Amino acid sequence: MSQHLSNRSGRFITFEGIDGAGKSSQIEAAADWAKSAGWEVVRTREPGGTPLGEKLRELLLHEPMHLETEALLMFAARREHLAEVIEPALARGAFVLCDRFSDATYAYQHGGRGLSEAKFKALEHWVHPVLQPDLTFLFDVAPEVAAARLAAGRDKADKFEREQADFFKKVRGAYLMRAAASHGRIVVVDAGSPIESVCEAVLNCLRERFA
Repeated sequence: MSQHLSNRSGRFITFEGIDGAGKSSQIEAAADWAKSAGWEVVRTREPGGTPLGEKLRELLLHEPMHLETEALLMFAARREHLAEVIEPALARGAFVLCDRFSDATYAYQHGGRGLSEAKFKALEHWVHPVLQPDLTFLFDVAPEVAAARLAAGRDKADKFEREQADFFKKVRGAYLMRAAASHGRIVVVDAGSPIESVCEAVLNCLRERFA
């Protein structure tokens, strides 16, 4: 299938933020809204989303590896995800809700780990040269708040969640830099606000863009 998807009638919405930003509950609310609006809803995640992608996810989240290996595996899983799930769903008119996409690779591997921006851009252009999300929600929260949420809510952290505060400061900074350069594609949401306020901001944005 062409990556250009020039005739696609679906919508591609992604959800981003540092670990502990509270994406999951907002994806649930967005899915309920889209279903009520009459869309076919496809919920998926990265890394993952396909049988191969889920196997790569286990490696990426739990196995130590070279930075460039990590980036290459992220984009390998993404290429499979696009081909098997995202592109077909968009072509048939679905509302695709994805927990993380290439903005996460920019923030974590480039911003947090130090992958060169040139290498990131080369991989992004190779894997999806034209396709970008129609809308991305960036749930922005202070790293210390996110860390407290993670500590309270999970039994076993993956290798990213075990990173130190300085790493998440770099990731957050990269996310905000990416948002500033996105020409409105990335909407920054204050994820430190009460969950009801965050949900209201998300749903209002969806109504404005897609109702």
